[in-house]
Amino acid sequence: MAKKKKLKVSANYLDYVPKLVPENKLECDEKGQITILMENKGFFNAIAKKFFRMPETTTVHLDELGNFVIGQIDGVHTVNDIAEAVKAKFGESAEPLYNRLVTYMETLRNNNFIYFDEENKDKKRKK
Repeated sequence: MAKKKKLKVSANYLDYVPKLVPENKLECDEKGQITILMENKGFFNAIAKKFFRMPETTTVHLDELGNFVIGQIDGVHTVNDIAEAVKAKFGESAEPLYNRLVTYMETLRNNNFIYFDEENKDKKRKK
């Protein structure tokens, strides 16, 4: 199994620009609930599908905060921009905001739902 690429520790995590992985699909129901659909591809997934009846697609249902954060990930906003938007919408109920948001972003990244656009980060910082 391939190791996940580690982000540079020297960089400020809040300056990273998250982007959605285009292979995953997002569905939004009439209530505004977002569901991430991820196709199970690859050798090990093929074995799991055949022998363990793993579904073709994994569905991930998000909570209210997750829905809001995914909606903010557009390839333009930094993690800090998203944190400010979360703070404005949810206030104290989102605390501890930065620890929670960074952990959530890392979980999304480790599960291949998002990646960080470092080129865009550098452009944003120069402005």
